[in-house]
Amino acid sequence: MAGIIVTGSSRGIGYQLVRLLSENGHQVLALSRNSQRIEQLNLPRVHSIAIDLENPESCGQIPQWIATHWGKASTLIHNAGALVNKPFASMQWEDFEKVYRVNVFGVAELTRLVLPVFEPEGHIVAISSMGGIQGSAKFPGLAAYSSSKGAVITLMELLAEEYKETGPSFNTLALGAVQTEMLEEAFPGYKAPLEAHEMAAYIADFALTGHRFYNGKVLQVSSSTP
Repeated sequence: MAGIIVTGSSRGIGYQLVRLLSENGHQVLALSRNSQRIEQLNLPRVHSIAIDLENPESCGQIPQWIATHWGKASTLIHNAGALVNKPFASMQWEDFEKVYRVNVFGVAELTRLVLPVFEPEGHIVAISSMGGIQGSAKFPGLAAYSSSKGAVITLMELLAEEYKETGPSFNTLALGAVQTEMLEEAFPGYKAPLEAHEMAAYIADFALTGHRFYNGKVLQVSSSTP
């Protein structure tokens, strides 16, 4: 049975995605730096692997695992993200590099690695942010994060064009405010209108069905932007 890959599964939306997909009977490969949180849940049909998206060699084990255990993957949800909240004048090269290595380079590398073991009719979904949408509200301190989220939107558009004849499909969801640990890092004290489990339910449904309607698109999923 082809399965679903979820990155950033140790907290927030990714953690809730893995729980929900397991409850609905799906095979799930949960990827994060810390695999223990998912392992402790003992969820059926869920396998957790600790990887570092900043390290290409760390991602290299994933295609072989898929080929051995599933044969093919059907869905990949790029949910992992890195954020640095600093005034631009205080940002260092390393701050930008860290954010881009996870939010852009890691997305590109993991996608490249799994394509040979991906179903042609499958769906690859990148979780971006309203901060990456041209013309949307922008906030001080998020230069690296928001610009990286803009980059991943364009990356998914390009991949959809490159693979439009063979599949899979590529789409992006640009999220507004959701109550997660990352939101607290970006906007301390702000209370979002949506909880992580609510957004996870939307993302799960889109990842499983959205490619029937969209390819190369970015959908703005936002009831509120701080």
